[in-house]
Formats: sequence, structure tokens, C-alpha cells
Amino acid sequence: MADAKLYLRPIGLLYGATAEAAVADRLALPLAGDGIAFAAAELIEGRPGNARKRLFTARALADSGDADLKSLLERVTAKRPPFAGLALDRPALMGIVNVTPDSFSDGGLYDTKEEAIAHAAELASAGAAIIDIGGESTRPGSNAVDEADELARVVPVIQGLRGLHAVISVDTRKAAIAREAASAGAAILNDVSALTFDPNSLPVAVETALCVVLMHAKGEPKTMQDNPVYTDVVLEVFDYLEERIGAAVRAGIDRARIAADPGVGFGKTMAHTLALLANLSLFHGLGVPLLVGASRKRFIQGIAGGEHPGTREPGSQAVAIAAAAQGIHILRVHDVAASRQALAVWRASVLGTEN
Repeated sequence: MADAKLYLRPIGLLYGATAEAAVADRLALPLAGDGIAFAAAELIEGRPGNARKRLFTARALADSGDADLKSLLERVTAKRPPFAGLALDRPALMGIVNVTPDSFSDGGLYDTKEEAIAHAAELASAGAAIIDIGGESTRPGSNAVDEADELARVVPVIQGLRGLHAVISVDTRKAAIAREAASAGAAILNDVSALTFDPNSLPVAVETALCVVLMHAKGEPKTMQDNPVYTDVVLEVFDYLEERIGAAVRAGIDRARIAADPGVGFGKTMAHTLALLANLSLFHGLGVPLLVGASRKRFIQGIAGGEHPGTREPGSQAVAIAAAAQGIHILRVHDVAASRQALAVWRASVLGTEN
């Protein structure tokens, strides 16, 4: 196929001791390191809208002499190094703290410095490995926030969290916010625009040595849900993230400091979101840790009800488990305690042990 590109979606996933035994017997390959393995995979060859899909066993893939496939397999199977100092041997929870009046789920609940700091401490105590502080809502239909207002919301909270037993992340699209957040103690820049909204964001990420989460979003928050169209949402999102990772590496950001997020609900219909969630394992081909943020989002209501975001927690836990089952490394959630419990029980169930 002319100008063909390879994508790989691991399937036939195995866990724990079963995964280890299958890898040792060459019946499976590891998925992004230890703990999960895949016995087969869907190999996709081509481009969005013109791709051929074929199924192969893991052994057949490993025995292939194709150089491009070998390179792709190395990215899929390689153990991920620690991200912002966090080991990724099990899903890490990123607790959400929106210091905003208008976020879709908790706008106005934690929009003072004191309330936000107290909530962040609660989330860390409940098991959040990362606390994500945001001062600008990027919900569908939202307006951009003035830089000075965002600074005033975010930086005092981050300063007040020094010494907290969790990694601090700043959720922003603006370079000035990222720079000040890094000075205040943030270690991660979580940018829904993948460092494209502000032309200074990429150099600031290099300058501050922040780890970065690059997310896919189609369009601006104000209009992104106005009839988003894709030829093949899964492959197009993959290609975009691959390009943004490449741009970050070329600018001087070490690959070990990069994570990727397919952007559930950001310029996607419910059908697009479900396609991404069903194919999350394909994104291990990016060769970086993966983050999914689906907590309390509207697509859950479309499937099973829940008019108010707070009533979508059961659906949020289901998505978290489905993502963890495909090897996702970081889960961005509102209810850390419930997510931690759900994931602990899932993990114990598939491993047959509570460890």
C-alpha cells in the first residue's frame, strides 16, 4: 500500500502471573513494560480512511523481519520510565482541583485559595499521586480566561501546596502560567492544546524542565463540540499526538518527560469517544505514558443517564477500569477515593492477590 503506515492495537490482554508466564513462553508480549501482556494484535496498515486491518499472534509479530514493525513493537512493549518521579507499575490517579467558577462538574466549589488547598490535601490523602490545578475551564462552550485572572487563581494554590505528598500539575494552555507554576512548585504541565495554543509554551516547557501531558483537542473549547468530523478518529488522534511528541522532542524535551492524552470529549461526539476508549491499547505505539480523563463527562449520560455530572461517578469508575485494563498509566478523576477503591478491587480480581 503506497505511503503506508503501521499501527498496532494489542488485544488478548493477560495480567499478572499469567502474563509473565505467557511472555516467558513466547506466547505473548509485554504491554508497555510489566504486569500486562498481549497474546495477539490487530495490525493496521495504511492511513486514516484507507487502512487494512489484519490479526496476528504475538509470536508471529515478534518473529517478523519487518524493520518498521520491529520499531513499532519496541515502542509498544518497552517499560515506561518514571514520569515526574512516579513509578508507572500501576495506574496513578490524578486528582482534579478546578479553581474556577464555571467548570462543568465542580465550578465554584473550590474557587478560593483556601478551599482549593483543602480539597487538594483531601485528594492526596485519598490516594492521588498527582494533583492537577486549573484556573481556566475548557469545558465545551467555555470562554478563554484572562491571563492575569488565571495566574491569580492558580499560583497561590500551588504555593500553598508545598510539601504536599503528591506531584503538582498545572492545567493550562498559557506559557506565563506554566512558568510561574513551575517556580511555585509544579512538576507537570497538562496542556489541552498539546503546546499549540501559546507559541511560547514549548520553549517554556524546555526552559522549566516541566514534564508535559500533550492532549488532542479538535478546535477551541468554545466551539469544539459543534459537529466535529473525522475520517478515522482513532488513527487521526494517534497521528496528531505522534506529531506533537515529535515536535516536543525536537525542541529539547526528553521523551521521558512526555505523556499523551487522546482527549476524551474534546472535539469528539459520543461515537468518537467510544471508538477511542475501545482502542486505547493502540496508543501505546506512541512510546510514552498514557493519560485518560473521562471523569463525569457527558458521554456517560448519553449511555446510561446522569443529568448532573456528580451522578456520573459509577460510569466514571467503569471507564477508569476499562482504561486500566488496556494499560493506561494515569487516570484524571474527580473522586479519588472511589476511583482508588474501584481500581484496587479490579486489580485484585484480575491478579488474584491484593498486592
